[in-house]
Amino acid sequence: MQRYKRIFTIVIDSLGIGAMADSEKFGDVGVNTLGHIADHMENFKIPNLRRLGIAGLCPMKGVEPEKTPLGYSMKMREASNGKDTMTGHWEMMGIYTTKPFKTFTDTGFPKELIEELERRTGRTIIGNKSASGTEILEELGEEEIATGHMIVYTSADSVLQICGNEETFGLKELYRCCEIARELTLKEEWRVGRVIARPYVGKKKGEFVRTANRHDYALKPTKTTALDLLKKNGYDVISIGKIRDIFDGEGITESYKSSSSVHGMEQTIEAAGKDFTGLCFVNLVDFDALWGHRRNPVGYGKELERFDEKLGELLPLLKEEDLLIITADHGNDPTYTGTDHTREKVPFLAWSPSMKGHGTLPEAESFGAVGATVLDNFGVAKEADMIGTSVLSELL
Repeated sequence: MQRYKRIFTIVIDSLGIGAMADSEKFGDVGVNTLGHIADHMENFKIPNLRRLGIAGLCPMKGVEPEKTPLGYSMKMREASNGKDTMTGHWEMMGIYTTKPFKTFTDTGFPKELIEELERRTGRTIIGNKSASGTEILEELGEEEIATGHMIVYTSADSVLQICGNEETFGLKELYRCCEIARELTLKEEWRVGRVIARPYVGKKKGEFVRTANRHDYALKPTKTTALDLLKKNGYDVISIGKIRDIFDGEGITESYKSSSSVHGMEQTIEAAGKDFTGLCFVNLVDFDALWGHRRNPVGYGKELERFDEKLGELLPLLKEEDLLIITADHGNDPTYTGTDHTREKVPFLAWSPSMKGHGTLPEAESFGAVGATVLDNFGVAKEADMIGTSVLSELL
């Protein structure tokens, strides 16, 4: 029998809570995104996350565990082979990934791929290295505008990104080039999770600004997900932020892009005022993109404080028939070396106004506990090869 009418699942992108047992195999030793952020905050104010029990999962300097948390919490391990955005989100919805997506952070893209992309697009490629989007525009934006060359770059994620000035390069041309890049990177040796169009405006250094016309060309999920099953059975699946891109639109019934993590929470608050039956799935990317990759623990901590304020606005709007789940898709310890994600456990915080109990649940063997719990709630059976064990019975 259906227990909750609406489930809000919010992914705080990259909020890891401590190293996995196998993290060393991924080059990560002693990592702890949330714990190390707290170490750098003079007065870390996250009262709503604290009330939901997060300090009981990850000891933090200056944040005491809540003695009587609002709901239930647990740690979740990542079963899949990887530590990227798509692997983490897909696992939440039941997919076990054995082969990680390709990254080209240290070397740039192979000569053969660049040459084929130049031939197919008719443009000379500049860049071809790992960089932040703002930095590479400052370095190469003027050259692209003057010559018509095309900026291609990557990051610590499994992505190929192409910049294009909306006035001189043109959005239509940028999207055409990205579609070619997506086709090329379907080859196994070049297989990246996403190709991203990064349009910008401005005429010279110091004026360049990326616009909201970004478009992600993601791989389709390799198997059926919990989102597909919910949609197939007539339930609403509302995506906020980059969820739609991560799943390439599969299993989504309604989607909203966000301009920031604060905006994403405002959209979630707005969704709480709607009448729907199903899942509202939210990704808040700024934690990862603006602070984790740029190794800024204080910036990350302040972003968490802004999130906590918005969370304080959302909680009173939730009804007896609503369930809130807060989680993450991987770690990105802003105090660690390099700019890569970090292989970490993630939090699972669950609360509903109708909950009678509270406490800490045993550690989940995979992020799939999220999707399995959602399906269980709506009485939809998992497919045989989907991973994850429901904890719904504990949340009633």
